[in-house]
Amino acid sequence: MSDAKYFQTTKRGEIHELKEELHQLDKSKQKEAVKKVIAAMTVGKDVSMLFPDVCNCMQTPNLELKKLVYLYLINYAKSQPDLAIMAVNTFVKDTEDGNPLIRALAVRTMGCIRVEQITEYLTSPLNKCLKDDDPYVRKTAAICVCKLYDINPELVQDQGFLDALKGLISDSNPMVVANAVASLAEISEASGAGTLFSLAPESMPKLLAALNECSEWGQVFILDAIAEYRTEEAKEAESICERVAPRLQHANAAVVLSAVKVVLTFLPQVSNQDTVKTISKKLAPPLVTLLSSEPEIQYVALRNMQLICQKWNTILANDTKVFFCKYNDPTYVKMEKVDVMVMLASERNAEQVLLELREYAFAEVDVDFVRKAVRAIGRCALKIEKAAERCVTVLLECIQTKVAYVVQESIVVIKDIFRKYPNQYESVIAVLCENLDSLEEPEAKAALIWIVGQYAERIENAQELLEAFVEEFGDLDVEVQLQLLTATVKLFLKKPDNAQALVKQVLQLATTGSTNPDLRDRGYIYWRLLSTDPEGAKTVVLADKPTIEDDTNQTEPALLNDLISQLSNLASVYHKRPQQFVDRKKVAADGDDFEEADEPERAGGGGEYVEEEATTVPDTPAPVIDMLSLDDPVPAPSGGGGSSGGGDGGDEELLGGALLAPARRRQGPARLLQGHARQPALPGLLLGLRVRRAPARGRREGRRGGARRLGGQQPHANRRRRCAGWRQDRRNAGWRGRSRRGRSRRGRSRRG
Repeated sequence: MSDAKYFQTTKRGEIHELKEELHQLDKSKQKEAVKKVIAAMTVGKDVSMLFPDVCNCMQTPNLELKKLVYLYLINYAKSQPDLAIMAVNTFVKDTEDGNPLIRALAVRTMGCIRVEQITEYLTSPLNKCLKDDDPYVRKTAAICVCKLYDINPELVQDQGFLDALKGLISDSNPMVVANAVASLAEISEASGAGTLFSLAPESMPKLLAALNECSEWGQVFILDAIAEYRTEEAKEAESICERVAPRLQHANAAVVLSAVKVVLTFLPQVSNQDTVKTISKKLAPPLVTLLSSEPEIQYVALRNMQLICQKWNTILANDTKVFFCKYNDPTYVKMEKVDVMVMLASERNAEQVLLELREYAFAEVDVDFVRKAVRAIGRCALKIEKAAERCVTVLLECIQTKVAYVVQESIVVIKDIFRKYPNQYESVIAVLCENLDSLEEPEAKAALIWIVGQYAERIENAQELLEAFVEEFGDLDVEVQLQLLTATVKLFLKKPDNAQALVKQVLQLATTGSTNPDLRDRGYIYWRLLSTDPEGAKTVVLADKPTIEDDTNQTEPALLNDLISQLSNLASVYHKRPQQFVDRKKVAADGDDFEEADEPERAGGGGEYVEEEATTVPDTPAPVIDMLSLDDPVPAPSGGGGSSGGGDGGDEELLGGALLAPARRRQGPARLLQGHARQPALPGLLLGLRVRRAPARGRREGRRGGARRLGGQQPHANRRRRCAGWRQDRRNAGWRGRSRRGRSRRGRSRRG
């Protein structure tokens, strides 16, 4: 019968029955009882009261029963540390047993019991097990050193366990070598000292020899350690690459990626170019083979390939077709494949890649993937100049589909192409403007507005197109408002006779009708440029734009080198350094009240009243005055009756380039900046004074009355509990920390 029967008993008095069964002399009945205890522990029942009874079952040569008892001890030793010490003698005795399995089981269990009182008893048995004749015991003891270091690092260093681990690297058994390397690497990472574990040149042959005989996970540990080794000799680097190359054909994906990391680490140091080409050709087939695995492994492999393609683009240059998406690929795999395709795109295979991306944009039903494909077409145009015209043609075909999200993505992409290749593809502007009504997303609206403003002199109805957006200026996103403001100024500078009223309206909306500081500041800057020096405004606003490049998936060189050294690790999937998503700080103990630390009473210590130093914040000028000089303020119309545009032809003269009289220019900002007037400093906020709130009798009595009306409950307790001024009111009034509920009860008892 299977062990499922142990999980089906829920009767009362079960603990008492288990206690009686644990004291049976028959070892088979004892084993059945311990199995029932483990089953109850597994489903969440508290069986810690059986700790002494289970410990009595440890004195047995039965390996299965001993494993069950050790499993129970590992689970409850932390909650019963005093009782766990009772089992130490049995552990020590088991480490000297004639059966290597029992010796290894004892030292493994002692390492898993995370109780500091037991660690001091562990040192002597662990020293013996590290020098045991049986390799199984030695490899178990090597991992136990790592667990002990996590509990008590000083003890490990004082007892010389680190030197013993380094000695195990030269062990004759490959599994012992692998476990010693894994333990040293973990200890080195936990300590934060990179020099704690460094391979010596004489250790490399032994590690490379152990690769052929240890398990696949042992190979991963050894390969990661080899990747950290540094050599200056080209022959040694070439030898390491050749010795590691057979691991590229391993069935385990982790072994393959670790081997790729080692080869890429030492490949730049190989001086013979023929050898470099030969080894590089060996890297592509194993990487391509990973794309035939499960989707999750494909995703990890693709994320690693993106890093490899950024540094060694030629390794996978001939395998572009492998990254074409299949109909049954998950979306997250398709997204990564498209990124790799764009990285591998070149003049030689550009047509092939564009046809594949066009198929995705037309035939796929996944909206996010279609957007990705359209953007990939634009990235190909930015990357390959000779393929730009073909990319624009494909994008125009996408616009002709009249699918809203396809049209919008295409317009955004074409805007970037205009930036990259100015004055080359303006013939498509008419087609873009025809789809004005179908634009809903802010990014697409901003892209089309930029195109209209940039080429306003070539678009006859540019003013009408911009006026359509100005009518709903207040409802637009900030991104669109900023772009509309710039485009309107460009239109005015290119067609000053027709756009005066429009630019005045947009500047007024931007400076007085918006609360966004970026929009207001840009509006003030444009207004000042237009009012003082229209020719200078043309130089600034209509200046040549810098050429853009496709840097969508480009990684900084320093970060890329760090990520290449982390291939096959989680950092290569996140494309972040491990320090950015791994925090090794110890978490606070369970039950700690983190809100208590934020209270002023706790911060002051002992619940005493803390008097805070009041400092006067230095007066800072309003942001607009800080940017624009007061010697020549910018005239800006205000929303009230005193508008600067109320004069005869004032705004027309301003936008026409004429300079207004100084007196008239000073009137606008004075009215505009009334809302930015500096507030006078409060009397009590002088530097160096200690602030105390005087008790407000009426307010306190109102609070007390409110408490009575609410039946003694204290409203908003959490908020007022943290108010230092309110606590001072209590002390001044003679409230000695008693709760209102208590005062209310005492009052009722006296009245009664």
